[in-house]
Amino acid sequence: MAEINGPHDGGSEPDYRFTLANERTFLAWLRTALGLLAGGVAVHQLVPDPTALSSVLAGLCVVLAAVLAASAYPRWRQVQTAMRAGRPLPKSGMLIVLTAGILVITLTAAALVVFS
Repeated sequence: MAEINGPHDGGSEPDYRFTLANERTFLAWLRTALGLLAGGVAVHQLVPDPTALSSVLAGLCVVLAAVLAASAYPRWRQVQTAMRAGRPLPKSGMLIVLTAGILVITLTAAALVVFS
């Protein structure tokens, strides 16, 4: 069997439904990143009398958005390659990163509401 190096190399063509589901997941990661980016920009632009805490909140949103956007394509590629090769799907550490990031953003937003 030929070595599989990329998402479209070798192996067998996965069922198109799985390929499309993988693509929808990729796009969902990007939508989440865009939402976080928009939230960071909104906090930066719309919070009256900005404080260090609002700057931290905006920064956290933007940083988490960048991390998600940067990891979306490699994740799509790993899953697509695994499906072609008939291997188990790889685990993703991004679920923990996203969960922890949203928790930190939520706690920071709560602190901003309480202390402003």
